[in-house]
Amino acid sequence: QVQLVESGGGLVQAGGSLRLSCAASGSIFNINVMGWYRQAPGKQRELVAQIFRGGFTNDADSVKGRFTISRDNAKNTVYLQMNSLKPEDTAVYYCNMAGGGSNYWGQGTQVTVSS
Repeated sequence: QVQLVESGGGLVQAGGSLRLSCAASGSIFNINVMGWYRQAPGKQRELVAQIFRGGFTNDADSVKGRFTISRDNAKNTVYLQMNSLKPEDTAVYYCNMAGGGSNYWGQGTQVTVSS
């Protein structure tokens, strides 16, 4: 079993930056991909960014050039650096880790970008 704990959300003005963190505890040796998703009110949850075991990353077009996903294997932590934030980035952001037939989610952290 893997537990994910997110931190780093908050309120920021448009153009500002935030860094989200997601720390994993438990057995993560089967994890192949770590990622961030977000869900805005009235919308479906969508992929923001992923980082795979080999280091390959995949970003949504809406965040390319503004958000960067990274990980610290020693700390079992995945990060999402968010720059040049826009009001449309406002959402609950969820950490996800998957592999070995299992799929884990964090509790979510609110990001609010004011105009």
